[in-house]
Amino acid sequence: MNPYVALGAAICSELVGTTALKLSEGFSRPLPSLGVLVGYGVAFYLVSLTLEDLPVGIVYGTWAALGIVGVAAIGVVVFDERLDAVGVVGIALIVAGVYLLNVVSDVSAH
Repeated sequence: MNPYVALGAAICSELVGTTALKLSEGFSRPLPSLGVLVGYGVAFYLVSLTLEDLPVGIVYGTWAALGIVGVAAIGVVVFDERLDAVGVVGIALIVAGVYLLNVVSDVSAH
């Protein structure tokens, strides 16, 4: 499996787990609580596969950053949370950092 495909799937799985965490209401709801366990379990497994081929700094930096961006977007769309202009700039900086790390930096695996 392409390590970037595995990383993308890990990020998506983490987003499912984090969304389920919000919906679990402190683990008081069984189905969302199960979603947390499955989402994070699959995410960590896929990250472990990714780490076989890519440097840990690239993997973790990308996973964490795109997880933040994704969760912020889910918060706005699904949970009607607000994101002000400063938050949007912060997210843009995170995306720029992922780009620099993966495309421009010499530490990337390209």
